[in-house]
Amino acid sequence: MTGLVSRGALLTLALVLVVAFAPASLSAAFEAPFAAAAVTTAGNAACPGEGVFYDPGQGEDIVVPEGFKVEVFARDLNFPTGLAFMQTGADSFQALVVESGTGLPGRCQNNEDPAWGGKLSKTNPLTPDLLVLNQHGHAVRGPLFKPTSADPAANTGYQPDGPAIGLAFERGVAGGTLFATDSNQGVRGAPGQGNNTSRIMTAGLDTGKLSPFIVGLPTGDHPTEMLQVKDSFVYWSQGSATNSGVTGHDNGGGGNQHDIACQNIKLSDNLWSSGDGHMTSGYSNHGVQRPGATVPAFEDATQPGMCTGAVLRARINAAHPEKTIEPFSWGYRNPFGIRFAPNDHALRGGLFVTVNGEDERGARPTNFAPDRLEFGQMNPDGTPDFHGWPDFFGDLAATQAVFGPVGGPGDDLCGATAMPVFNAAACAAAVKAADSPERAVLAFPPQAVTGPLATEPADVAAVQPDFAPNSFVHGVVRKGAALIAREGDFGFSPENGNPGEGHDIQLANFSAPGRPLQLQLSKFAFNCPKANQAHLPSGAAACKKNPSDLASADVGGDEAFADNLHGINRPIGVFFGPDEALYLVDYGAVRDFGQSDPKTKFNVAADAPLVQIPHTGVIWRISRVGQEAED
Repeated sequence: MTGLVSRGALLTLALVLVVAFAPASLSAAFEAPFAAAAVTTAGNAACPGEGVFYDPGQGEDIVVPEGFKVEVFARDLNFPTGLAFMQTGADSFQALVVESGTGLPGRCQNNEDPAWGGKLSKTNPLTPDLLVLNQHGHAVRGPLFKPTSADPAANTGYQPDGPAIGLAFERGVAGGTLFATDSNQGVRGAPGQGNNTSRIMTAGLDTGKLSPFIVGLPTGDHPTEMLQVKDSFVYWSQGSATNSGVTGHDNGGGGNQHDIACQNIKLSDNLWSSGDGHMTSGYSNHGVQRPGATVPAFEDATQPGMCTGAVLRARINAAHPEKTIEPFSWGYRNPFGIRFAPNDHALRGGLFVTVNGEDERGARPTNFAPDRLEFGQMNPDGTPDFHGWPDFFGDLAATQAVFGPVGGPGDDLCGATAMPVFNAAACAAAVKAADSPERAVLAFPPQAVTGPLATEPADVAAVQPDFAPNSFVHGVVRKGAALIAREGDFGFSPENGNPGEGHDIQLANFSAPGRPLQLQLSKFAFNCPKANQAHLPSGAAACKKNPSDLASADVGGDEAFADNLHGINRPIGVFFGPDEALYLVDYGAVRDFGQSDPKTKFNVAADAPLVQIPHTGVIWRISRVGQEAED
């Protein structure tokens, strides 16, 4: 359900890159503005025939609430994910952007294809790098940290198979050590090699070389993703190694690693079939059966404290930071987005976590599981709290009938091994007989389950959030509000709702500190043809079949390329900059199975399951229009 993030999210081999940036070192003798030409199509050179409409314009087809405006900050990027800002003067700053490289499965993402000029080419769009932009969105340095060798021992840049995702300065816009994540496997069985190859690195701009900080973090269905530094700890989101607790064919054909528990757990007696004679227990390697087994915490991890489906942390000033890793909160599928709330917020400075829900794919497929908004914290005894995954999807047990799979091309029982020629009716029958309703992975939870703050619609892929500064407060945006990027689905399931949600920014208004906790959710910015844009009496954005009649049907909301819009494709995160504007990182166009929108489907069957389209990434800037902050 995630987006790159994904529902599946983005990363399988986490590298946390630590870079010490001094303001002077980010100055450059040149500025190269991004191309502003009216490019209206883009494609994947390795897979002709998969071209898409691409023309961000100035975001004319993005509707925002009254009192706000949207514009392009940077465009033509290669799968941007992480973003960090640093103040360089009283009225100047720089934006550091991660271009993530390969992140999704499919032959079109092979970064060794001759179309890209070689795996180590400086212009290869499917290997990660870092760009430095000034406050006008012009490139002043980069691409930095491109891979220099296919040999891990000799490589001094990002790992070539990616993806890279997160960035976070030690002292926010004041700079200091910069932490970043990358991986070398991609998500959902994307090209790459090596389990437990995620790492945290330090990097020097002067030498251009990376040095180990933490190595051997888990990889799999989701990698190490977003980061934040607080009180001498670096916190990061460590996604689950599988879609829903069972290692299937969607995990590198079954070769990727199993999920790793953060506490001792006891497995249920249930086994899951992949249709080829392989039966698998939860939290186990593919084909391994151990019903009722007790599984110790951190099983098969390279260090104690490393586990999946969790928010982890480590001390940044320790001589051996890998020895200080500990789980802060766990029991998530993919806790992609993390952000500490302000101290004067209803969450009292606590950790706000966005969680991508389960997909209809793999050995334990799930349909219509919701995304979740969570509050993560340690228990008083120093153990992590537990949020229920893989047997609770928000407040509901996974065994509820609503989550039963309906059959799709991503399910193991309907994949090429079990069903060489896909047949929708036969697939639905096989999946219903074997996998519906869902069955529990664990015999019982390791501790009481902490419920979510809120549940989201299925397949919206809630990703990186940020909290609004007071200067952004106006109209529908209240003090303490969070804005949340929602990447949207990857076409594994039919559309959930009309119009569907995702590919947008959500507004979350919290109650005032000291009052009973309440959370009000609404759409803040989303795609809508300019001719259909409207505003509700509250000033909230709306998209109507007849914009002069607010009672007419809601329309819009899909990916920009599918409807030839000057708008958003795949939002990965939102970040407030030093100018207190909101910056939306848009990963770019991706073709998929087309289960939810036939217009997004790949055109060539052999290009399944996903096709990344280079040079379609955009960073959007959303700001107030001529009004002061409201207290």
